[in-house]
Amino acid sequence: MRVSDAAAAFTAHLTQVRRLSPATVRAYRSDLADLAAATADADLAAVDLEALRDWLWRATQRGDARSTLARRTAAVRSFFAWAAESGLLPVDPALRLVTPKRGRTLPAVASADAMRVLLDEARDAALDGDPVRLRDSAILELLYGSGMRVSELCGLAVDDLDLDRGTARVIGKGDKERVVPFGAPACDAVASYLRRARPALVARADRPGPALFRGARGGVLGPRAVYELVARVLAPVIGAETVGPHALRHSAATHLLDGGADLRAVQEILGHASLGTTQIYTHVSAERLAASYRLAHPRA
Repeated sequence: MRVSDAAAAFTAHLTQVRRLSPATVRAYRSDLADLAAATADADLAAVDLEALRDWLWRATQRGDARSTLARRTAAVRSFFAWAAESGLLPVDPALRLVTPKRGRTLPAVASADAMRVLLDEARDAALDGDPVRLRDSAILELLYGSGMRVSELCGLAVDDLDLDRGTARVIGKGDKERVVPFGAPACDAVASYLRRARPALVARADRPGPALFRGARGGVLGPRAVYELVARVLAPVIGAETVGPHALRHSAATHLLDGGADLRAVQEILGHASLGTTQIYTHVSAERLAASYRLAHPRA
């Protein structure tokens, strides 16, 4: 079997059996397509450890980030382990393939004061009753108020919200369901959107549906549109050229910990499988504390 054929079967396995997120499957498919191209789509049994090391070395030479190299290593290790378990290979050639150590990059976050100004401005812009501005205000409040992922936001249906309790039922990575809380400002913004904006947006669509957030033409709102919205309003605040919805998630997590929230509670809210993933936000909080100390203390 050729590498490309085995890769197609493997990505189908990831989707149908392991039920990984579409984004993860796309990334693995891209990595394995690159491997197939690098090996001239050789027979799977002909790809050995040296070929895999050469493939990673080429990626290093063209300047791929450490995180990309780590993901590529994880992709081929998972791929060849599956191939060996499925009987496509007698042995797994990727067993001794070393995963490059990832550099720990602290996420960019906005200050609590900056977020307050940003959200107030979005709310004030929506006072004219424009459906899109009302929607945008609700999106920003909900992303920051709940810390949910953009994919989770775009997957929300109207019935997933409980405005009386201030909670939303979301489907996260691996199709895992969880309930996330959000505060009164997000509740008010979403209620206003549902009452004053969503009916007008749905009326523009070819057919109605349960999706909570709708585009300007009435269709289901996609992640790209949310990314463009967040990038437009948040990039000037953070001072970064590229910033997306995840920055609101980072900011929410950091501000929760700054306010004294328990680390495991934050883990549950964010839907992290590992506490180690959540712990990066403790480093962000420590960095912010150190920066405040250096600015304020006379003996810093």
